[in-house]
Amino acid sequence: MMRVLVTGSAGFIGYHLSELLLAEGNDVIGLDAHDVYYDPALKEAREARLRQHPRFTAIHARVEEPDVLADIFATHRLDLVVHLAAQAGVRHSIDNPRAYLQSNLIGTFELLEAARAHPPRHLLLASTSSAYGANTRMPYRETDKADLQMSFYAASKKSTEAMAHSYSHLFGLPVTMFRFFTVYGPWGRPDMAPWLFTSAILAGKPIRVFNHGDMRRDFTYVTDLVRAIRLLMDTVPGDTPVGPEDSLSSVAPFRVVNIGNGAPVELLDFIAAFEAATGREAIKDLLPMQPGDVPATWADTTLLRSLTGYAPETQVREGVAAYVDWFRSYYL
Repeated sequence: MMRVLVTGSAGFIGYHLSELLLAEGNDVIGLDAHDVYYDPALKEAREARLRQHPRFTAIHARVEEPDVLADIFATHRLDLVVHLAAQAGVRHSIDNPRAYLQSNLIGTFELLEAARAHPPRHLLLASTSSAYGANTRMPYRETDKADLQMSFYAASKKSTEAMAHSYSHLFGLPVTMFRFFTVYGPWGRPDMAPWLFTSAILAGKPIRVFNHGDMRRDFTYVTDLVRAIRLLMDTVPGDTPVGPEDSLSSVAPFRVVNIGNGAPVELLDFIAAFEAATGREAIKDLLPMQPGDVPATWADTTLLRSLTGYAPETQVREGVAAYVDWFRSYYL
């Protein structure tokens, strides 16, 4: 049994990870602010399910608030910390960049300071495939240079990687950064494509298809993603690389790991999976590319396999069908 802090526990990924950890019999301290970026009722519903577990403790606060994380680290003897709380959304970062500065940068600083004072066995933080920015060589490898971020959201997450590396080097904190690739599945956010597609298709309304559908994404089913996180929690960075594919730092117990499905899917094929799952044809409003977006993402998952022996495997048709089933049960 472990005692784990999950920040963003009422969020999409944080909820699923907390469920997995609790099912194993671990103690989970869940920190979440129930931010109004999207309907807090969905976060409250997720958290209500977590509260059914006697080993779950909910704390409502913002990660960037001074002393919140410091007090949690001092009060609870944490074995591991998984930092998922963040301001999400590429497009929202264009309109409201200050929210990303506060939550992603200041929030991560508060986390690192708390970990410095009360070091856990392993500190794991969420980053994003958007950190690869303008890179065009695919699949993306963790050892690739990633300096040309295309949105402030991506820039804020890449900055957290640099911040965490400095603390890892200076204070010997074992750190793993995840770069997530287009996560989807039940309990997903209402600002994400699966919710937007499903709600519009079922209502007979048009869906917005950017870059006229000429886009590819490495869609990663959420259950696969949290399984990979759980395995990486036990894979603490040391000083020996597992092979040439390892992103392990030469000066710190720090590495970056892609978590993706390892197979890009055409956007129109993704939409076709929703048409199949709903039994209805989508009305497509073809639009140009949006600012800050990229035409394709694709994860090289060699390092994840080398570290854990695991790689996500849920196919899009299967994952989308499960998502639509959940959508109908929750909303209809």
